[in-house]
Amino acid sequence: MKAPDSVVARPGVAERLSRMIQIPTISASLNESGAQPFEEFVTLLEALYPLTHERLSRERVTDFGLLFRWEGTARGLDPLVLMAHYDVVPVEMSDTWSHPPFAGHIESGFVFGRGALDDKGSLLMVLEAVENLLIAGATPSRDVYLSFGGNEETFGDAARVMAETLVQRGISPWMVLDEGGAVTDAPLPYVRGTAAMVGVGEKGVTTVRLTASSDGGHASVPPSLTAVGRIARAVNRLTPRTFPARAPRALPRMLGLLAPRSSPFGRGLYRAISTWPWLNAQIFAALGGEAAALVRTTVAPTKLSGGSAHNVLPSQASATINLRLALGETVAGAVRQIRRRIADPLVQIEVLEGNDASPESAADNAQFALIRAAVAVSHPDAVTVPYVTLAATDSRHFHQMCPATYRFAPITMNAELRATIHGVNERVAIAELERGECFYRALIEGLPA
Repeated sequence: MKAPDSVVARPGVAERLSRMIQIPTISASLNESGAQPFEEFVTLLEALYPLTHERLSRERVTDFGLLFRWEGTARGLDPLVLMAHYDVVPVEMSDTWSHPPFAGHIESGFVFGRGALDDKGSLLMVLEAVENLLIAGATPSRDVYLSFGGNEETFGDAARVMAETLVQRGISPWMVLDEGGAVTDAPLPYVRGTAAMVGVGEKGVTTVRLTASSDGGHASVPPSLTAVGRIARAVNRLTPRTFPARAPRALPRMLGLLAPRSSPFGRGLYRAISTWPWLNAQIFAALGGEAAALVRTTVAPTKLSGGSAHNVLPSQASATINLRLALGETVAGAVRQIRRRIADPLVQIEVLEGNDASPESAADNAQFALIRAAVAVSHPDAVTVPYVTLAATDSRHFHQMCPATYRFAPITMNAELRATIHGVNERVAIAELERGECFYRALIEGLPA
């Protein structure tokens, strides 16, 4: 990178995020409020980051995609793609926030509001790093693309079309980095300190509907198995053990890296099980919750329907099932496994939506090493480890074109803060915004020529 003598971060980062939060770019309300908040947000970015808009090219891809290109000094090198999204989820009317969710309130070292963590905070940190580098006269060694989507929360097509746009131009990214991981404290039992959890893969998302039919009639003379009963039986058969547990490559590597930071008991335990992938898969599955979700496809019934009156047998009943596919799993394979588990040919299975789990990116290459080096600048006490991102991100549209696709937001989040994402009192520490800017700046400055 052609770098200046020094880069000085601009003051006012909290105020800039506050202004972003004040524009309610709620994906789910697009049909009600239209594109106006999104256009206001795009205009705000132009005001907050003037050099970025002057020196980088910017394309509008679909109504909600922003694709920036920062031209590097070297030609012919594959680019870096940094991703974020600027749409947010709605706020439940029944939720009680300590501050209005779209006020962008600043207090006690935090910026409060919907989107502070997911994902306007990340978008801000990327743009802060770019703007600060531009002010200092820096130029990256290779092209840097900024891919910002405005409909990630509703599985919109902005990121997909931006990925397809790069493919059509013959561009294969050197690395893609999106949201999906964070710096966490106590990442596993017995582990001391903090860890930067970098998603090297993400689970797929699939929704299926189970439907059963039977003769209707009066509830006083029910058959031995009604449509409702058949669906209930099918759902009951879809236990947490529907899919086998298996450890992705990231899991034993993560355990090996965390072992030195563990108590004596944890050190021996993690070193032992890290050498036996089948064993750590079983142990994580037995732990349940987030640990189990790392090693197996999860099955969650989310909707049940059937019947219109309390004394009438419905002729049809259905259940909606949401699955998060483990790495290596496909939509077609998951449907076959559900069919085997239900073992009832009279239950129809319909795929409502779905995408396969992503491939697993390497954790021993130059790209992961660059992320680790950037974490050492922004969060020097954290050990950088690979893991599996449980939620879906826009980067799922890029992994087919870039085997080095990662998911990480350089923000320290404890369990309470993580729970505010899509929840109540979402907020981000101002100090973490400043550290995150350092992370992205180090990442860009460290790009190999």
